Amino acid sequence: MLDIAAELHRWVEQGRDFAVATVVAVGGSAPRLPGAALAVDAGGTVVGSVSGGCVEGALYERCRDALRDGETVLERFGYGDEDAFAVGLTCGGVIDVLVAPVRAADPVRPALAAVLAAAARGETAALARIAGGPDRLLGRALVVGPDGSRTGGFGGHPELDRTAAAEAGAFLAAGRTGTLEIGARGSRCGAPLTLLIESAAPAPRMIVFGAIDFASALVRVGKFLGHHVTVCDARPVFATPARFPEADEVVTEWPHEYLARTAVDARTVLCVLTHDAKFDIPLLRLALRLPVAYVGAMGSRRTHLDREARLREAGVSDLELARLRSPIGLDLGARTPEETALSIAAEIVATRHAGTGAALTGARTPIHHDGPAAPAARIDSVA
Repeated sequence: MLDIAAELHRWVEQGRDFAVATVVAVGGSAPRLPGAALAVDAGGTVVGSVSGGCVEGALYERCRDALRDGETVLERFGYGDEDAFAVGLTCGGVIDVLVAPVRAADPVRPALAAVLAAAARGETAALARIAGGPDRLLGRALVVGPDGSRTGGFGGHPELDRTAAAEAGAFLAAGRTGTLEIGARGSRCGAPLTLLIESAAPAPRMIVFGAIDFASALVRVGKFLGHHVTVCDARPVFATPARFPEADEVVTEWPHEYLARTAVDARTVLCVLTHDAKFDIPLLRLALRLPVAYVGAMGSRRTHLDREARLREAGVSDLELARLRSPIGLDLGARTPEETALSIAAEIVATRHAGTGAALTGARTPIHHDGPAAPAARIDSVA
């Protein structure tokens, strides 16, 4: 639901009633992950998507029903063998969807309003909802802030709220969205409840080192992918906002010094485009020791071999070097800055989701990958 938080926050501010359908679980080749949502207001306006079009019509009607009767339901949609055009996922997958009303008088509205406001402001918060268990508990919500503060609750055993808050805090620290099962009283045993936990966090960072023409194209692609993009270069004549108008910030500083003082986390991607040893070596020596999602460096294969030798001389271990994506990007035959930026972005996405980068035509691998969970790590500064 938090993927459409900005629009839903406006609806709340305007006093609109609405219902929201949120993907809880997926199986097979389902197109969207848990947390993807579609919402319908009392006037019939629709925002969001849960399946890329396969079941949107049916969910529109379920949302309208929820607005009328106030009932929260869990629906399952899958491929219909007898009629591929029946309500279902013609791609062959299965999705479970929680459909819940959010009307002015509904007890869940204050908690959802709080998390939607936080997400719309770009703040950090986690939303835990009961997405499986007794019907009377479906859709109940608990919001957890980064400081452990809570809004709302499940209205059951106090230990249930405490356990859910702790689990939501762990998901939030890792920037994850997903489900887990706990007992109705908060333990790991007893009647199970399924919790859907969604994390709202600021946009992941992309830091581009090297204010060159390839960087300008990469900034545009990074913004398209939803990153907060910084360009850093030690040369003030090149590192200017006028050259990178779409960057969130442009920093004139030695790259390794900037990286040592700026905040990075397990979602941060670092793209080193300088291909100049005096910049690259101190920068990569630091970058490869940080718990970030991706470190890539531009250069020819000859440059890479020279860079690798210099990094070993600087004390970088083989294990650390194994994290380096160099030459940067996937083999797309890229020539132009825009094509190269696409190549780099493709490798970043493949790394995030454990994709192979191979063509899907003729392949037997899954189309949609569930990549490994990112570690719950954050580095605010490095000495």
